[in-house]
Amino acid sequence: MDKGVLATALGSPAPFGQSQFAFMRGNAFEAKVKADGGAELLRLLHERLGGGAEAPAGDAATPDLSAAGPEGRAARTALALREATAAGGWALLDHPMLALEVAGSPAYLEPDAVVVHPDGRWTVVEIKSFPMIDASADPSKVGAAARQAAVYVLALERVAAVTEGAEVGHRVLLVCPKDFSNLPTASVVDVRKQRAVTRRQLTRLTRVEDIAAGLPEGTTFDPACPPEELDAAVAAVPPAYAPECLAACELAFHCRARSRAEGAVETLGRSVRGELGGLTTVAGVLAAAAGKEGDPADPTVAALRRAAALRAEALESAEALRAGTPGSAAVRHAEAGAPEGAAACR
Repeated sequence: MDKGVLATALGSPAPFGQSQFAFMRGNAFEAKVKADGGAELLRLLHERLGGGAEAPAGDAATPDLSAAGPEGRAARTALALREATAAGGWALLDHPMLALEVAGSPAYLEPDAVVVHPDGRWTVVEIKSFPMIDASADPSKVGAAARQAAVYVLALERVAAVTEGAEVGHRVLLVCPKDFSNLPTASVVDVRKQRAVTRRQLTRLTRVEDIAAGLPEGTTFDPACPPEELDAAVAAVPPAYAPECLAACELAFHCRARSRAEGAVETLGRSVRGELGGLTTVAGVLAAAAGKEGDPADPTVAALRRAAALRAEALESAEALRAGTPGSAAVRHAEAGAPEGAAACR
């Protein structure tokens, strides 16, 4: 079921998406990078990750990866990777199809490119349209690209495990426009950390079969169902909303509305949620800060109460300064640091 269709049926359509202009610009840049059999892409890769291998001299293999359906394309990609590794030369796989098991179900992934080195190393290539200015790009965008590439690395490792002489590189090539031009430049990104985090997250995912088994009998996500029935069906699957979902999930606005209605602290971000320990609602956090609930021995509760006391003290001092209360501690401190005669001129 397409989540965008489901979100629209629930009355919370996702109003985001890549603009047509940005989409066309990205496609044009990728075509430029891959022109002439990927000559420029392979030049950039050899310049940064070539090692001791000779530079590709326009004779790199570019296997045909077309096949019926994603499963067929994934099988064709795996065969092309094995053949290219056995051949011992450079090979450029344009938009290969990779398969990765996610929560017990296959997920099909399509990186921009994968390059096979003469020594059997496989390198993921990500082509992005955001610029590198003075050899540096937006850290948040680079981080997102690294997380995306790490998933491709994990999927490639499944194929490499059954391919003699193959090894998946943990450094990926990120290709972007240079400065404000349309000329490509590249940077190497180490994705070992992102790979480890993604692998750990994948092992913790609940299998789709287990989620389905826990749903009430007769549950359906058919968009043609009445809104109240569809809403109840979606509510039967506990959401794991975080603000980051807004950039990637069509159901994010629906889940955000539910989280806000429940006062869940996840709406403030995963980092905040992690720091609040056993406090799961905004109301509970405020009550703990006010001293109405919570164990004073709990470090989280103690920190909240200390923060609340500091906030109250700061507000009191600010109010005293605004009102000019005679004799107030805040005014005395202010006057003590003022030039002579300044207090009399107040």
